[in-house]
Amino acid sequence: MRIGVFTVLFGEMPFEKMLDHVAEAGCEAVEIGVGGYPGDAHCDAAALLKDPAAQRRFLRAVEKRGLVISALSCHGNPVHPQRSVARKFHDAWRKAVRLAEVLGVERVVTFSGCPGDSDGSKYPNWVTCPWPPDFSEVVKWQWEEKLIPYWTKEVAYAEKHGITKICFEMHPGFCVYNPETLLKLRGACGEAIGANFDPSHLFWQGIDPVAAIRELGPTIYYVHAKDVRVDAINTARNGVLDTKPYTNEIARSWIFRTVGWGHGAEVWKDIVSALRMVGYDWVLSIEHEDSLMSIDEGFRRAVAFLKEVTISEPPPKVWWA
Repeated sequence: MRIGVFTVLFGEMPFEKMLDHVAEAGCEAVEIGVGGYPGDAHCDAAALLKDPAAQRRFLRAVEKRGLVISALSCHGNPVHPQRSVARKFHDAWRKAVRLAEVLGVERVVTFSGCPGDSDGSKYPNWVTCPWPPDFSEVVKWQWEEKLIPYWTKEVAYAEKHGITKICFEMHPGFCVYNPETLLKLRGACGEAIGANFDPSHLFWQGIDPVAAIRELGPTIYYVHAKDVRVDAINTARNGVLDTKPYTNEIARSWIFRTVGWGHGAEVWKDIVSALRMVGYDWVLSIEHEDSLMSIDEGFRRAVAFLKEVTISEPPPKVWWA
C-alpha cells in the first residue's frame, strides 16, 4: 500500500508547489479534485481535455516528483432534484471520466447522490427510518425511478471510456451510505461500482470498519484515510445524528479528526490488515477535515501515523508452513 493525499486541502497552493510539498512530506500519490464539491483548483478538466500537450505536462509534473495519480475526484449529486444543480454535477462527473481515460487513471471517486421525494422536489431527501410508510415509499421511488436508471446509464458510459472502478464514497445524506446500500447499487447497475472506503463516515454510524471491509471485500476500489472522534457524553444525550455546525466541536456528537486522533494505532492496524486480507493494495489517501488542527499539522501528523501502520511490502511466502 502507498500513502497519498486528497490534494483539495492545499487548494490555495499552485499545482507544482503543492506537488513539491506533498512529496517532501513523504506521500507517494495524489488524488486530484476535478470538479463537483472538491472543486478544480489544481485541474481544470475542461481545459485539459482540449489540450494533449497540457495533459502531458500535467502528468510529467506528477511523475518527475516520484508521485502517481491515485484517483480523480468529482464528488457530487448528479440526481439532485433541481435540474440545474444535477446538470452541473453530471457534467463534472462525465468530464472526470473522460479525463481519467486520457490520463490513464483507473479510478474516479464520487457520491451516489440523493434525489428528492418526487419530481416536484426542490431539495434532496435522505430517509433514515421506514415509518410512517411515506418514508418507505420515498426510498423505493428514489432507487427505482432515479438512482438505478441514472447509474445504469453512467456505468455504461464509464466502461465505454475504459473506467471500470467507480469509487462511491459511502456518505450519510446520500443513498449509498453503508456497505448494504453500496452492494445494492452495485448489484443493480454493474461491477464497475465499488467503494471508496472512508472509515470516518462509518465509525459515527456505529459500523465496525473491519466488519465492513470483510463484507465489501474486493469491491473496495479506493480508501480514504480519515478519522472521527465520537463524543461519548453528547451521544449519550442526543445519539449520533447531528446537524450542528462542524465548528461547534464541544457540542457535537462526533467530529472529524486527523487519522490516528479519533482511533489509535491498534484500530488502524486492524483496518490495514483487513484491507490486505481482502486484496486491497493501492493507496491510503489522506483526507484532512480536522477542525482542531491546522491543515499542515494535521496532514503531517497523518503521514507520520500512516507510516507506522501501513503495510508497504508484498506479503511473504509462508515459509513456516
